[in-house]
Amino acid sequence: MMLSNLGYLKKILLVSAVSWSWVGAIRAETPTPPDQPVQALTLHGSAKYQSNKKPFTHFDYVNPNAPKGGSIRMAASGTFDSLNPYVNKGTPVSGINLIYDTLMEQSHDEPFSLYPLVAESAIRAVDNSGIIFNINSKARFHDGTAITAEDVKYTFELLTEKGHPFYRTYYSDVAQVNILSTTSVQFLFKHVNNPELPFILSELPVLPKKYWESPDNDFTSGSLKIPLGSGPYEVSDVDNGRSISFSRVNNYWAKDLPVNKGRYNFDQIRYDYYRDENVALQSLLAKGYDFRLENSAKNWATAYDVPLVQQGELVLEAIPTRNPAPIQGFAYNLRKELFKDRNVRKALSYAMDFEWLNRNIFYNSYVRSKSYFNNSGMEATGVPTGKELELLEPFRKDLPPDLFTKHYTVPETDGSGNIRPQLNEALSLFEKAGWTLSQGKLLNNKGERFKIELLLTQASMERVALPFKKNLESMGIDFSIRSVDMSQYIQRIRSFDYDMIVVGYGQSTSPGNEQAGYWGSLAADTQGSRNYMGIKNHVVDAMIDKVTVADTREELTTAVRALDRVLLWGEYIIPQWYIPHQRLVYTNKLKHPQSESLYSIDLYSWWIDEPKKSLASASKEGTVKSKTTSGSISGSNQSNTSYIAGGTLFLLALFWFIRRRKQA
Repeated sequence: MMLSNLGYLKKILLVSAVSWSWVGAIRAETPTPPDQPVQALTLHGSAKYQSNKKPFTHFDYVNPNAPKGGSIRMAASGTFDSLNPYVNKGTPVSGINLIYDTLMEQSHDEPFSLYPLVAESAIRAVDNSGIIFNINSKARFHDGTAITAEDVKYTFELLTEKGHPFYRTYYSDVAQVNILSTTSVQFLFKHVNNPELPFILSELPVLPKKYWESPDNDFTSGSLKIPLGSGPYEVSDVDNGRSISFSRVNNYWAKDLPVNKGRYNFDQIRYDYYRDENVALQSLLAKGYDFRLENSAKNWATAYDVPLVQQGELVLEAIPTRNPAPIQGFAYNLRKELFKDRNVRKALSYAMDFEWLNRNIFYNSYVRSKSYFNNSGMEATGVPTGKELELLEPFRKDLPPDLFTKHYTVPETDGSGNIRPQLNEALSLFEKAGWTLSQGKLLNNKGERFKIELLLTQASMERVALPFKKNLESMGIDFSIRSVDMSQYIQRIRSFDYDMIVVGYGQSTSPGNEQAGYWGSLAADTQGSRNYMGIKNHVVDAMIDKVTVADTREELTTAVRALDRVLLWGEYIIPQWYIPHQRLVYTNKLKHPQSESLYSIDLYSWWIDEPKKSLASASKEGTVKSKTTSGSISGSNQSNTSYIAGGTLFLLALFWFIRRRKQA
């Protein structure tokens, strides 16, 4: 599941006009009396903050008394030319989702539970044929107008009809949207076997109908015109392509609701854009901004042995994460004839020497990716058995025989740099696919040379790609690396104009409908989709269907493992690496709550404190002050942030919004 706020609720609003059976007080093991102030949606099990014993006043992981004030500056990569993250045009600016509220808000200390924000309650059909959202009568846009059911319906229709193609796929199981009253809206589903659908609808942003219906505002264009929002911040300044500033809305309608207590504490939030990561790093070390998610192992190991860190003015913090780690890798474009043969794709994977890279470039800080769902507990392991085997058995003739008898493994080396055995294995696979090494060139039966272009937009990835290039060239492959600016890169990615790119996919604790956008056949031909590889595999589609209809956690885990196994044996990417924690660097004026291990720590639960004087003891010792706590930054995708298309800002903005609204 993807995507990612409400106060004391007076009553559960029941809609008597509905002609089918509904259940109130959204899934709870004990029904919640109407006057109780807690409601929640949870996909599996019970919600932590839905209890008859303890009123929900704030999330446990925030400081409800956190001081308000101050400003935070952050860095963004590349440039931007749009304030609209919902369309497939332009490059949206970072942080823009701060100006929007969603129907419900996700907690960060549960796998997947949502609590009311714009919707003060929701009523699910007992048979999962639909859901009703009851709008908080206090919900307001920034111009003071009320948020109504019409705005919710309008938003849904706007996104699915004129928004990014992703939305049409994501919400494809919605059959109808009905306005029941000014404050009640009903979604009817095409099928009853998509238990995730109520949850992804709960995270729908609400856009103002009146504003976007005006002829002065074109939703379909990427524009720098400041839109009307409803969230905790509003845009205060825009410098085209260079920076954007947000100001906290003092009369924000939801500021005192439980999901927002202790959050959104900064008066000002600013993003400055840097075209080069090295320039961004130097700016941080010159106090140019306040917070950085460090994705470079080299930087983490060597760049911060400086007085600012030694004296405590910059804090280094490694935060373990309970979130699944992203899958990152070199991705083939299967739309190209060159990559149609699975033997070719597997052969190419032998040229990536992770063990050497980790030892010589990454300071042994990374773990090899061996699953599309790393660190989730849902990885495919061993051989399929039991329920998983039952899912896969009907497709045995369409799957590699080894899938049923062998554990999937990625090529491994001894780390010395000598990978002759691996390259020999690769050449054997190439021969099976009709490619032979002749006079130092890998040729097909037409005498055509094997030729690949790796498309990049970030210089830091080149040092990783160069050893890969060297190994490929030793097998006679003409391998080139092409780095382009971000605007060119985005256009080529959207139109699938590449041989190979570096991709990254973050996964949630509850995978679901978004998987169709990643690997589904329909997405393969949809420009702007995240099916970068162009996977068209009916078995993958069938396993995605099993994931989306899973009723229990056990069923979900089984289906995800089956999907993972089919993807791995499909050899669609060369898996790279991940880190089991987040690496943060921030100025010591920033403070955050000390909390138990979280699925994601919300940066907006942090606050500003006056910087302390240099730490004399640290200065004398000349040591780096480094802390380790638990949790992870909201929506962060580890090295994915650094490497996924090197800055495909539109795609990242869309993905981050869906996965965790209002991320840093």
